[in-house]
Amino acid sequence: MPGVQPIKMLSQRVLRRCRWTRRAFGTERITSGLADEDRIFTNLYGRQHWGLTGALSRGDWYKTKEIILKGHEWIIKEIKDSGLRGRGGAGFPSGLKWSFMNGKKPDGRPRYLVVNADEGEPGTCKDREIMRKEPHKLVEGCLVAGRAMNASAAYIYVRGEFYNETSTLQVAIDEAYAAGLIGKNACGSGYDFDIYVHRGAGAYICGEETALIESIEGKQGKPRLKPPFPADIGLFGCPTTVANVETVAVAPTILRRGGSWFDSFGRPKNSGTKLYAISGHVNSPCTVEETMSVPLKELVEKHAGGVRGGWDNLLAIIPGGSSVPLLPKSIMDFDSLKDAQSGLGTAAVIVMDKSTDIVKAIARLASFYRHESCGQCTPCREGTGWMEKMMWRLVKGDARSEEIDMLDDLSRQIEGHTICALGDAAAWPVQVILPLRHLVVGID
Repeated sequence: MPGVQPIKMLSQRVLRRCRWTRRAFGTERITSGLADEDRIFTNLYGRQHWGLTGALSRGDWYKTKEIILKGHEWIIKEIKDSGLRGRGGAGFPSGLKWSFMNGKKPDGRPRYLVVNADEGEPGTCKDREIMRKEPHKLVEGCLVAGRAMNASAAYIYVRGEFYNETSTLQVAIDEAYAAGLIGKNACGSGYDFDIYVHRGAGAYICGEETALIESIEGKQGKPRLKPPFPADIGLFGCPTTVANVETVAVAPTILRRGGSWFDSFGRPKNSGTKLYAISGHVNSPCTVEETMSVPLKELVEKHAGGVRGGWDNLLAIIPGGSSVPLLPKSIMDFDSLKDAQSGLGTAAVIVMDKSTDIVKAIARLASFYRHESCGQCTPCREGTGWMEKMMWRLVKGDARSEEIDMLDDLSRQIEGHTICALGDAAAWPVQVILPLRHLVVGID
């Protein structure tokens, strides 16, 4: 069979390395210091070739046929047991989300998996590394995730600026088709599954799942009102599940090693490994795979060479991309950051030292969100522009003292009053700095 031949090319040494078995885990959970043998993304820095031959040597596409033949119920159970939560920002339990489309009787409509590769969040640079260096993990992940949902095809929506990443991903898809790993009778399993790549045009709002669906359909990228939800009426009016690149890419490894293996990392309900993109005022900016629940200080000092000028020179950190509030320190997982009035988001860690003009930094974010608002909702369309103007007046010292309270009131009129979360993302950074009145230049 065409899909089997590439697997036979693997050496016995590689096969032995890939024959993972479930560990017998005790009550202790690993919350830092991820071992190399537990890394899912073993070619994150591109030291090996990203094509099919390199992917096979790293254990990708190993026993994929067996995984598919075990059926959707087994796949969803393992994903639920793993504790995997969406890696795109919301953190919704993936096993539950992937099961939604199976909850209704087939009605003749095809089902689709849509992969959100529209990575436009400022500070975020993890999904592009997967598409650059390990595209076959994403392709294989689409296949097994599609089987979990009984989908007939996957659409990967890639940010328009990612030209090289899109080209690399398309080559990987073509290789998978040629080897019989996807398409008709994928991996010789009897399951038919196609993958299509769709390039966006650079709109940040298309990272929202329903705006992304609208864009694929050739419409303006504007979020839809919900309900109906995509699992019922999604792409082309058919049942659809939208998932993040990282979420989909880790699925095959979880299914090979077992859900309990993945669940052994991180705190309860915050399981697994995670890609962190660390940038800003650090000595060695990087994207790195670590455990969930790793202490923020350890993450920055161990992998990014520490804060420029030492940890005492730290002013603030944005822990999950620009759409989450900044904070001084925390543990990197969903619940800890929520308790700290922030969020894990995309795990894009932006470090700011004491040389930062924090008001100017937030004003720059306000400009970004004003520019990226789709204009559909009045609070966001009008409010982001007003916030931007007031923030830049604060930067220049031209604002009146009462504008601080006006800005706070305005941000809360935007927060929670829009169809999508862009309004919230624009409001939160402003709300965080408003109590710090002593940082505002030119106001008594």
